[in-house]
Amino acid sequence: MSETDGGFTGSRSTKHNPRLDEELEHEVQGMMKAERATRSEEWREVEPVGEDQPDIDSDPAGTLVGGTPEGMDADAVVARAELSRWLDRADFPSTGPDLVEAARDHRAPDVVASELSRLPEGQVYERIGDVVRALGYPTET
Repeated sequence: MSETDGGFTGSRSTKHNPRLDEELEHEVQGMMKAERATRSEEWREVEPVGEDQPDIDSDPAGTLVGGTPEGMDADAVVARAELSRWLDRADFPSTGPDLVEAARDHRAPDVVASELSRLPEGQVYERIGDVVRALGYPTET
């Protein structure tokens, strides 16, 4: 975690070393504060979408990019993604209470922690798929 202006900016990457993370964070800090591009060289700017190209959207027309796996609906995909966002592979195998604690350690929202607290006690979960099934979400077939 890096500290700027008394607040935390987020977690560190596991792909880079801390020095490179600091450099990358410094590069985008101006854009984040100014809410606009801050490069003086035009060639370094990201080109806008062409007039004949559709706008870039992560969820075009309300469907998930790439579709949904057989046997799952869009809500189950979103729920599984949100749970896996806050749990690492290192958190498994674990019991329900241990997963709630791990999610809180990763600063997960209260909604995620309360969803994980619904897990039946006394079971050990090996992977996120086991957690999703235990919570009653449909999984791929």
